[in-house]
Amino acid sequence: MSGPVEAEGPFSRRTAWVRNVPTPLRDFLSTETGGAAVLLAATIAALAWVNLDASSYDGVWETPLSINLGDAGVELDLRHWVNSGLMTFFFFVVGLEARREFDLGELRERRRFALPVLAAIGGMALAVAIYLAFNAGDSSAGGWGIAMSTDTAFALGLLALFGARVPDRLRAFILTVVVVDDILALVVIATVYTETVDVSALIAASGLFAAVLVARALRLRGGAIYLMLGAAVWVALLESGIEPVIVGLAMGLLTYAYPAVRSDLDLAVERFRRFREQPTPELQRSARQGLRAAISPNERLAQLFHPWTSYVIVPLFALANAGIAIDSAFLERAVSSPITLGILFGYVIGKPVGIVGVSWLVARLSRGRLRPPVGWAAVAGGGTIAGIGFTVALLIASLAFAGAALEEAKLGILGAAAGASLVTWLVFRATDLLPERRRERVLLGTSELLTDLATNVDPERDHIRGPREAAVSVVEYGDFECPYCGLAEPVVRELLGDFADIRYVWRHLPLTDVHRHAQLAAEAAEAAADQDAFWEMHDKLLEHQDALEGADLVGYAEEIGVDSGRFSEYLRERHGANRIADDVDGADLSGVSGTPTFFINGRRHYGAYDIATLSAAVRAAGARARAGAT
Repeated sequence: MSGPVEAEGPFSRRTAWVRNVPTPLRDFLSTETGGAAVLLAATIAALAWVNLDASSYDGVWETPLSINLGDAGVELDLRHWVNSGLMTFFFFVVGLEARREFDLGELRERRRFALPVLAAIGGMALAVAIYLAFNAGDSSAGGWGIAMSTDTAFALGLLALFGARVPDRLRAFILTVVVVDDILALVVIATVYTETVDVSALIAASGLFAAVLVARALRLRGGAIYLMLGAAVWVALLESGIEPVIVGLAMGLLTYAYPAVRSDLDLAVERFRRFREQPTPELQRSARQGLRAAISPNERLAQLFHPWTSYVIVPLFALANAGIAIDSAFLERAVSSPITLGILFGYVIGKPVGIVGVSWLVARLSRGRLRPPVGWAAVAGGGTIAGIGFTVALLIASLAFAGAALEEAKLGILGAAAGASLVTWLVFRATDLLPERRRERVLLGTSELLTDLATNVDPERDHIRGPREAAVSVVEYGDFECPYCGLAEPVVRELLGDFADIRYVWRHLPLTDVHRHAQLAAEAAEAAADQDAFWEMHDKLLEHQDALEGADLVGYAEEIGVDSGRFSEYLRERHGANRIADDVDGADLSGVSGTPTFFINGRRHYGAYDIATLSAAVRAAGARARAGAT
């Protein structure tokens, strides 16, 4: 929802979604980019620390720490508090982002979920098979689980570094692969790498998790309820002997994601008005609850926890676990170690070959009904990125091995991350050398895009600027009194000037609860459209957003040269109201609740609407249209 703007601040030229909920997939990935850099720095710091003073490194992380409540309590060393405690929040965020893609992103069409799941299983299976081939007949074969999982922070961070070269849909595809990896890896941890199980504690954990499901089914609100239940499940699983980090992933996957609904926003505005009229503590609490209810718990929790997991928790995990004392004797032993080589080749070769191979096989057997959302070069690049196994791999290594074997496993994990990064760069670099049309096709593919726009562009009805049959359509839901729409207007003009094959569509979404002149201004634009002067009035209204009274509107009609008498009669009888109501209904069906909201070729544009960002989105949409036409 828009509001008064005095000057351009940090939210200027950004869509309402981004202003209110800054954690859709694009922002998630930008955080992962910075988080990957911090994670790399923490890894280097761990290596430096252990090689400068191994005793202090081990001494710090083996420090016992207990939390007691009466006679009951939990005691772990510092490393295990990080690995089993703090990392629960990391998996919680991964679950949140996966749930968001499932509810709002590419995976909301359920059949698109099947291929990345099968690809993830194929990548894991081949990586494990390669590890077992190197370790057949040895006790080290028990560490096969190390080669399973893909690291979220490193993989998605590296993917984001390629920027415009990487299709957005590949990010969603890889996120699904990562989540499937993590789920199966955590199941393996809970079953294979758990020595003894306390059945009574496991039953208690199951009962407590059932209470979480009941609370969710009843749609109980209040984070404290779920925090206490989640903590209780975590303690019960820990007591049972099963690695408790799986609780975080499960809780994240259970957390709904949905766009802000106009009825919730209207209620929030009404509660704030009551507080404005009578600022009491009770009404302040009611207004705050109304604002919180307007945003999905998934978005709120991701905004809260994601920076902490990316910049603090995962780097702390790397600092606690990535340290290896390196000397010539160790390197000489490790380069021939089946543990090191099994992990290295399992990740660098097994993962990409398994992911690409299974994706191709599924597409072939389904005769194209199930196929990757991107081109095969992008799938190959995603497969090589999936070869970066770090976080969960280190977690399993610490459970499977100790001493020299653990050190060899860590070196294999670090080597695989470096090798997979290099191969990924080579894949995308080679793709960049292809001719433009060929490059677009192998990156973007020809799969049909999901659309977010409920009402397709109709050249006979919609107000259109630019070629009516252009390859790229930019639809804006706007409000003539919205200051953010005013900021967007010169950007849209520049966009139309820069691209020849683009059509721009304005649709009305007057936010009457905050802009008292918005409905009248929209009806004035329709009154001018009755005399084929919609765009002239459109420009006047956005130029004079602070003067939208009835007399002002009649004056603008005279300035643009329409019949002012006919204009006034059309306005007085509200002939344009039904047309505006239809636009508002379309906005509701498309999940639009604030202005400006842009759709590019039917896909909602999340992110900034400065000229550089919109131009990049238009170019990508044009490339997808061309790839699909060839």
